[in-house]
Amino acid sequence: MDDTERFEFAFEPSYRRLAVAFGVTPSTAWVQVSEAGFDARFGPWRVRTPLANIKDVAVTGPYRFIKTAGPARLAITDRGLTFATNGKLGVRVSFATAVRGLDPLGLIRHPELTVTVADVNRLVTLLQALTRSGNSD
Repeated sequence: MDDTERFEFAFEPSYRRLAVAFGVTPSTAWVQVSEAGFDARFGPWRVRTPLANIKDVAVTGPYRFIKTAGPARLAITDRGLTFATNGKLGVRVSFATAVRGLDPLGLIRHPELTVTVADVNRLVTLLQALTRSGNSD
């Protein structure tokens, strides 16, 4: 894979109003997939990992507004991280080795990240193809 593919987030108006207070806007929220790996930004929060670290990808949703709107959200039960801009549909990316994302020191590691990108199906298809094609040597 030579190209970088970028996925914008799908912002619902109610989510956008809350997100902007945390520095999350369409220009600061995206997911990129390239040979270098998986890179998700959500305002000041960021998750980066090699493609070989991705163990599973799934479509998820819907989500409750109160649990997903605003800043990056940490699931207390499993330390999963959510970057949400709508309550309809997203992609859950599970990692073989938990990743940094929420805190700047990396003390909290996340076994999965959910992102509500505009093209859910394309992101799932791309990640599944890349992780099946031998990128996890």
